[in-house]
This record gives sequence, C-alpha cells and structure tokens, in this order.
Amino acid sequence: MKKKIIFAFIMAIFTTGIVTFAAISVNMGFGASFMKVWLKSWGISYVVAIPAILIIAPKVQALVDDLFS
Repeated sequence: MKKKIIFAFIMAIFTTGIVTFAAISVNMGFGASFMKVWLKSWGISYVVAIPAILIIAPKVQALVDDLFS
C-alpha cells in the first residue's frame, strides 16, 4: 500500500504539472500572471489528483488485466 501512495504522489506531480502548464499557456499565454495562475492551478489539481489516482488506478489496472488475459 505504501508503494501505491508514493506512486500516486509522484504521478500526480508530473501529470498535473504538465497538464496545467499546457492548458494555462494555451488559454492565457505567458503573461505577467502566468506563474501565479499556473502554481495555483497546479496545487488545486494536485490535491484532486492524488485520491483520484488511488481510487481509479486499481480499477483501470483490473480492466487492462481483463482485456489482455
């Protein structure tokens, strides 16, 4: 269980960082407030993503296992 929690924390850092960076840069460009808006969005997304990864990942893994077994 400890490995799954650590995985969720690390995966959430990368996925939320990349997705929020891309979305905000496309939607508002790299203006003066970009970093502030991006970091705020990243923080909110990160908090949402961790439980989502912990809840959804086992179900997705089971689905993939069923599809390829």
